[in-house]
Amino acid sequence: MSGAPGAPPLSGKAAIVTGGSRGIGLAIAALLAERGAAVVVSGRDADRLQSAVKSLDGLAGRVVGVVADAAKHDDADRLAGAAREQLGRLDILVNNAGITRDGLLVRMKDDDWDRVMEVNLRSVFLMMRAASKVMLRQKSGRIINITSTAGAMGNAGQANYSAAKAGVIGLTKASARELAHWSILVNAVAPGLIETDMTAAIPESARGALLAQVPLGRMGSPREVAEMVGFLAGDGATYITGQVFHVNGGLYI
Repeated sequence: MSGAPGAPPLSGKAAIVTGGSRGIGLAIAALLAERGAAVVVSGRDADRLQSAVKSLDGLAGRVVGVVADAAKHDDADRLAGAAREQLGRLDILVNNAGITRDGLLVRMKDDDWDRVMEVNLRSVFLMMRAASKVMLRQKSGRIINITSTAGAMGNAGQANYSAAKAGVIGLTKASARELAHWSILVNAVAPGLIETDMTAAIPESARGALLAQVPLGRMGSPREVAEMVGFLAGDGATYITGQVFHVNGGLYI
């Protein structure tokens, strides 16, 4: 997957990062661009997306912002089309877009369940389907889905989020079996307690209780998650597919 000798390791490659305007997604987009990939970054907030793209200016790879809701069929197809039309190909898809609407199971509203499923699971399916059609023609590609420790161990108050992220794991494994014939590798990265806007919204007492369960005794950084994504996108991961890589400081072992 590497470019010319002496070039950044992902030069000549094109990537999509959904939910790339902040937090983990922005860190992933930055790392891929640093390593030479041209990156299409998507988000639903136009102003935030514009600011994110501006912050990535000057890196080795070109960065393009596309306002889109990856949970919508037409938007998912448009994102894959934007990579193909503007960058000429699509080598790496990172499904990062995600939301939380926390609440106890017995009090959870239908809309809170449905919207989390749409953004956190349906968008992954739609983007994988759209991107894989491009990758099939190339007979190569990397799909990296961002799941969560909650998808593996469950999290009280997050029945919808945990179910969606567990679904991403199942989708990753099934798709890896289907797409291997075309040398399309599908893996997942499961962050634990990471310093983002999402975790900042967790009440202090709950965050402290979670942190107490982390053997390393600290929260992770978005860059630490991005480093795992960068590995899976690069030359060192050519014989890895259908796996879930946990980046959680030992929260889930």
